[in-house]
Parts: sequence; C-alpha cells; structure tokens
Amino acid sequence: MTVTATSVDESDQLEPKAVPVSRLARLVRLVPAAVAALSGVLLYVSFPPRTLWWLALPAFACFGWVLRGRGWKAGLGLGYLFGLGFLLPLLVWTGVEVGPGPWLALVLVEAIFVALVGAAVTAVSKLPGWPLWAAALWIAGEAVRARAPFHGFPWGKIAFGQADGVFLPLAAVGGTPVLGFAVVLCGFGLYEIVRLVLEGRRTRVVQRSAATVALLSVAVPIVGAVAARSLVSDKAEDGTTTVAVIQGNVPRAGLEFNAQRRAVLDYHVKETLRLAAEVKAGKVAKPDVVLWPENSSDVDPFADAQAYTDIDEAAKAIGAPISVGGVVERGGKLYNEQILWDPVKGPTDTYDKRQIQPFGEYLPMRSLLGAINKNWTSMVRQDFSRGTKPGVFTMNGAKIGLVTCYEAAFDWAVRSEVTDGAQLISVPSNNATFDRSEMTYQQLAMSRVRAVEHSRTVTVPVTSGVSAIIMPDGKITQKTGMFVADSLVQKVPLRSSETPATKLGILPEMALVLVAAGGLGWAIGAGVRRRRAGDA
Repeated sequence: MTVTATSVDESDQLEPKAVPVSRLARLVRLVPAAVAALSGVLLYVSFPPRTLWWLALPAFACFGWVLRGRGWKAGLGLGYLFGLGFLLPLLVWTGVEVGPGPWLALVLVEAIFVALVGAAVTAVSKLPGWPLWAAALWIAGEAVRARAPFHGFPWGKIAFGQADGVFLPLAAVGGTPVLGFAVVLCGFGLYEIVRLVLEGRRTRVVQRSAATVALLSVAVPIVGAVAARSLVSDKAEDGTTTVAVIQGNVPRAGLEFNAQRRAVLDYHVKETLRLAAEVKAGKVAKPDVVLWPENSSDVDPFADAQAYTDIDEAAKAIGAPISVGGVVERGGKLYNEQILWDPVKGPTDTYDKRQIQPFGEYLPMRSLLGAINKNWTSMVRQDFSRGTKPGVFTMNGAKIGLVTCYEAAFDWAVRSEVTDGAQLISVPSNNATFDRSEMTYQQLAMSRVRAVEHSRTVTVPVTSGVSAIIMPDGKITQKTGMFVADSLVQKVPLRSSETPATKLGILPEMALVLVAAGGLGWAIGAGVRRRRAGDA
C-alpha cells in the first residue's frame, strides 16, 4: 500500500511539471504569428503623418524572419496577418462616416494580396539571393492590387510611405515600383545579414556568396538613392508662373458636407474675392493661375445661372483663369469635372476624372448590393461616368496637368498628364468626407512622391485642407491648416524635361514582375525536382 501511495504521489507531483512546458510550447508556436502581425503594424507606423519612414526596413526584416524556410500554407497565413496589421490601421479612415463595415470589408479583401505574396516568398526563400526574388514578389503583389478588383486600389504602396526618406530620389529612376522595391529589398537584406552573422557565430562558417548578396541587398538601394539625387532639380526650365491655391473650406465635415453645396461654392468664391482684394492692395503678388479644389462647385454652373455668375465674378476679380472643380451632368451622365474658367471668355475647357472611386463615385454590382441593403445604393444614387482623355489646361501660357484626388494613387493617371505636356501638376481634392483622419496626410505624401517621380511642381488644392505647394524635389514650401479658409500664393518653376521614370512608364514594374515570376518558377521547379528525387 505504501508503495502504491508513493507511486500515486509521485505521478501527481510529475503531472503539474508537464503543464507549463506544454503551455510554453504553444506560446512559442504563436510567436511567428504575433511577429507577423506586429511587423505589419510597424510598417503602418512608418507611413504619414509620421516621418518614421525607416521603420519600413525592420518591418520587412521581421517579415522575412517569419517567412523564410516555411511552407506555403504557413506563408499564406502569416502574410495575411502581416497585411491585417498593416492595412487595418492604415485604412481606418474609410470607415470614418460610414461605419466599420466597409472598412473591414476593404481590409479583409486587400490583405488577401499580401497573403499570396507571403506564400510566394516562402517558396523563393530557399533560393540563393532570396531577398531579390522576395522584394520583386512584393512589387508584383502591389501591381496586381493596383489593378484589381474594380480597377484597383494602390493605397498603401510602400513608395507612398517614403516621402521623407533617403530612398525618395529613386522615384525619378523608375517610379513607385523601383522606390518600393528598394525599400523592401533593403529590409529583407537586413534580416539576411543578421541571420548569416548569427549562423556564422554558431557554426563558425560564413557563406561568402550569401553574405555578398545580403550586403548588396542593403548597399545597392542606398547607393542608388544617393546617385539618383542628380535627377532631382527645382530649376525652372520654362520660366515660372505664380499660382494661387484656394481652400474655401466647407460648412461641416462628413458625408453631408455637400448638402450645402451652394455654401461650398460661396466659400470658394468668397476666399477668391478676399485674395483679389489683397492683390489689389499690393499685399500679395498677382497670380497667373488660380486653382480650386475638387467639388468646389457641386452646383453645376452650366445648369445654374447663379453659380455661373458667381464663378465668373471671382475670375474677373482675380484677373486670372481658374480651374474649378465641379459636378456636371451632360447627356444624362454625371461627371466629376475640372472646368477652365477664363476671366474674359468664361468656361473654355474641361477635364473629366478618369479613375473614379468604387463605392464612392460609382457602385459596382449595384443590383446585388441593393438586394442586400438598400441603404448602400441610396448613398450613391447615380454613378459618375469616366473621362477618356488626359487633362492639361493652358493657363496664361503654363500647361497645368490635372490629377483629381483619388487619381494621384495611380501611376498611369499622373504620368499621362506629364507625357501630354504638363509643366506643373495640380491635384485638386476633397477630403471633407474623411474629417481629420490620416487620409489627408497619406494623400499629400503621394503628391510629394509624384513631384519627384516626374520632376514637377505639384499643387494640392483641397476643400477643407491640407492644401499645399510642393517643389519638384518633394519638399512642401507652403501648406494650410484643416477646416479653415485660406489661400497660398507662390512663384513656382515650370519644367518640361522628362525623368527616366516618366520615359520608362510601366517598363520597370513589368521587369520586376518578370523577376518575381522567374524566381517563383525557379522555386517551384526546384521543389518538384526534390520531390521526384525523394520518390526515387
């Protein structure tokens, strides 16, 4: 009996010792998932309005650590967690006025693209020089995400978080794909350096070829960025022009700001008349060009005589052509339009927004969504129609390229204006719908990247702010506050030369997609050969 009792007591004493070990093992298994999600959050923190651009490097270094050497199913899950950690906070502004439903739906869909990249990276992580293949795969994922579904959603491109970073000049070399590729490559390269150092200390064997590739993965992007600074210039090639950016403000923020459309128009007329009075008093330089924001006249001036008269009065008072953002109905179709308003001739030219926003300016699958919830269809009662041609206004001799708000996120929409002759780019926007969220600053960073990419001055007139004037080197020289009436006046350079990024267009992105495809094909082929050898 004593022996039996002792056996029971010993077993009772042993069992509790096994429990913490089991729990610890489970916690250890959760570490990669936690690191993946937190790395995504770290990447988000690197984006504006913060200037912590360099955090993108450790974010991708940690992402590389959790993916390297794993199976594709694990990569799929870890990639999805990374995408959620990044996109959930980055895109929270999409639900500011409509609730969490659309925000969560958007993030859950967009994170799928990141998950697929994660799965692909696990495959190429076994190849020599894997940081190169992995970085190209990330850019391939961005390329797909910028085109599908519903004509794409490029928000969150790595390049758009680098407006304050050392890599920014690379935008002039190959646009957002090359800039983003350099950042991701450098991040994966940092992890590979750390891995090889730790492995070398443990085994006392350093793989020279792998170490060389890792060092080059970090050094080449940095050296390339320094060399690319020669492409960035603020020099006036075609003289200068004095621009006035008008921010009239709105009666209130949110989805209902347009319920007082007349007030929005009145505010912009009032601010232009105020500026005209200052010009007349000699307090401010007379502008050659006046730029109003998107939706500054949602009262159709072609259908409303009073709106026509008010805008015409503002143009005559300031004595310069105005680019007016209007909502116009023509032939039974609705257009988000920029109207060139001459102080003598009145409206002379128009540009219709080409990249319109799904679920904001048009409703995909309208009948299906209406059957699910009629409130959704009531929010977008009539779809906007797409424009078909680039918009370049000649205003007092200067060629101004128009890129309306959401279009600034799309490479092709900006480049087409420059190749069509734009000497200066204007990004008229309306951010009142998104209140004081980070959306405004994220979009402003896009315009800074575009300035360097095409070596053009970029103006950003916004209904409620932040409006800004950006030099071709990406630096902001003037900006307004949010939800105030204000105007900015400045003499800016006009430029007509094209950067390599402008000339090459889509070619750098296509080249990186081919690199990604080549690496993935190599990895899949190597895996098939290993399995066949194992079977044999």
